[in-house]
Amino acid sequence: MINSIKTAVTGFGFSGKVFQVPFLHASPKFEIMALLRRSADDTKQSYPEIKIARSFAEILNNQDIELVIVNTPNQLHYSMTKEALEAGKHVIVEKPFATTVAETIELIKLAENKNLHLFVFHNRRWDGDFMTVKKVIESGVLGNLVEYEARYDRFKPLLNPKPWKEAPEKGSGILYDLGTHIIDQAVCLFGEPKTITADIRKQRKNSQIDDYYNIMLDYDGLRVTVKSTLLAKEESPRYVVYGQKGSFIKYGVDPQEEDMIAGVQYPSVNWGMESEKNWGILNSSINGVNFRGKIETLAGNYMMFFDNVYEVIREGKPIIISPEQAQITTKIIETAFESFQAKKTQRF
Repeated sequence: MINSIKTAVTGFGFSGKVFQVPFLHASPKFEIMALLRRSADDTKQSYPEIKIARSFAEILNNQDIELVIVNTPNQLHYSMTKEALEAGKHVIVEKPFATTVAETIELIKLAENKNLHLFVFHNRRWDGDFMTVKKVIESGVLGNLVEYEARYDRFKPLLNPKPWKEAPEKGSGILYDLGTHIIDQAVCLFGEPKTITADIRKQRKNSQIDDYYNIMLDYDGLRVTVKSTLLAKEESPRYVVYGQKGSFIKYGVDPQEEDMIAGVQYPSVNWGMESEKNWGILNSSINGVNFRGKIETLAGNYMMFFDNVYEVIREGKPIIISPEQAQITTKIIETAFESFQAKKTQRF
């Protein structure tokens, strides 16, 4: 019999509705004991059995709750994660982990001192496109890598009608939002960079927060570029990888988010599978044979993140994304802002 983890979720905004609650609800490994809604009752239609908590203190004081998911606005991640750890709860904190390296150091030490597990929700490790890129790189068919580029673009030229989403708060802007995902993926593949050079801008009219970045990470012979803009009306490749033996280019975005927004329930038939039109193109020489063709995209599956959470808490298995590794992403972002402000390359 599965010993489910008694869980509380602190928000039911986009992240909660799309990336967390549906997966927790679909898994017998978790039992949602409480969902924090300070005034709204918008969960009753979809999840009538989930109890509503009207305050964070109500969650923290519930001795039955073992795991708290902090998926509130970015500037609250540090304080709410700290409170949950101090209350003796394991924590999954949405990206970004925190807004400064100092905050991440404090949270990691607190979790260690309390003998608790701290997870950072870098779910896009389980995007099918990234999983495919990782597999292609690890196969060696590209040879020694010389260049890796990842983009996460959107076309949203108008400011968000919700003023708080455009407010220059701690952790606001596209770099902490979209950038966190593809920086984490680069950390997963390559670890810590040697140097960082960054260009961070406000491109939309009257924008108060960064909505463009281009960050170059140097890895001793490998140049990694991660970039995003909110003014990309025409699609660019999601991933471009060049090696001394070949290249891999991948368009399109993992379909899981779009499917969840459309109301597709996990798990459905062909979950996370991408249409052939977006399969990546590999051009390489394999065992003396020249090859150019499509590589089928692996099926993405965000449930794998939650499966690992269960394995760590209940079975004592290794954590896939350690908070120390997530801290590297925070440090890259912090150093990127330093690079841009100083107008020079910074050592990591």
